[in-house]
Amino acid sequence: MKNIISWILRLAAALILLQTLFFKFTGAPESIYIFEQVGMEPWGRYGSGVVELIASALLLWPRTIGLGALMGIGVISGAIFFHLTSLGIEVQGDGGLLFYLAVIVFLCCAVLLKMYWEQLKRLLLLFR
Repeated sequence: MKNIISWILRLAAALILLQTLFFKFTGAPESIYIFEQVGMEPWGRYGSGVVELIASALLLWPRTIGLGALMGIGVISGAIFFHLTSLGIEVQGDGGLLFYLAVIVFLCCAVLLKMYWEQLKRLLLLFR
């Protein structure tokens, strides 16, 4: 059962993170607008996209799920922070979709981090 829950959470988080990459890397107007509003265009857009790509790959590779979850929480916390402080829940009439997707990623990654905490600790010990 743990394996099924893990895959559902991993796929949900990774797919949400990966689907935003197209918009960030191609310079979609909505993406540019968001990063202009927070004063991070274009480097914040590219940087967060690279981190999201890495986090997604780590989430999907069984040996690095914990690290991917930690990175996912880190990058998506920035998105949630900006939604709550300067962007608002709804951005350009999206009905709050981007915010709610960010919350889903955060929750998926938080549960995965709890599930794979020991794995993350072992992995980080390798870098000591």
